[in-house]
Amino acid sequence: MTRWIAVAIVSLFLIEPAEASEVQVAVAANFARPMQRIAAEFAKDTGHQAVLATGATGAFFAQIENGAPFEVLLSADRATPERLEADGFGVAGSRFTYALGTLVLWSAKPGVVDAAGAVLKKGEFRHLAIANPKVAPYGAAAMEALRSLGLFEALRSKLVQGESIAQAYQFIATGNAELGFVALSQVAVPDAPTTGSYWIVSAHLYAPIRQDAVLLRRGERNPAARALCEYMKSVKAREVIRAYGYELSQ
Repeated sequence: MTRWIAVAIVSLFLIEPAEASEVQVAVAANFARPMQRIAAEFAKDTGHQAVLATGATGAFFAQIENGAPFEVLLSADRATPERLEADGFGVAGSRFTYALGTLVLWSAKPGVVDAAGAVLKKGEFRHLAIANPKVAPYGAAAMEALRSLGLFEALRSKLVQGESIAQAYQFIATGNAELGFVALSQVAVPDAPTTGSYWIVSAHLYAPIRQDAVLLRRGERNPAARALCEYMKSVKAREVIRAYGYELSQ
């Protein structure tokens, strides 16, 4: 009897606590910084670990439909989670808006971008960076803004495309493009000085960037995946989201 008790005690130490799990999360590139902070708080508060991969939303869509092991998607748009849900890759009824994004025109150098964005009309620059509008919603918003301003044809030859908003940011940060369109969350970082100069693009120039999350089928039975979706709606997570310049849905 004593031997069986000893075996049972050893077995308890070999089994990881059921409440401590990992969740594989696909995160839109514009949301990388706030999600890193949220993931750290999520781990402290729940014991679960969120393993993050960042990239372009359109690229994630293709990967998920081709079997990528993601369990939660934090998209840069509403349409992609809707399509995943319709195609059976997202759990029905799990989709929600976690943030409303803001587009900015940014230069890594002070004084380049004025408070009204008139620098675009002057056109006195060689390169204007945007994210690939086919896969990155912020890139699509940038194209829409240029068309709304009537400047797309005049500036078409100056456009340089990154595969994600993160790559567009790098083009500008390294000086390969004098200015470009990125997310406000990339340049207005809490507890860090804002570098360069930027213009918050007028909201009426592009459709609202509603960023939706969805629980994917692969995460349906993973308690960590479900917990993360709920945590994104918590007061603590929403405070981080707002601190990075996003608006919140009601």
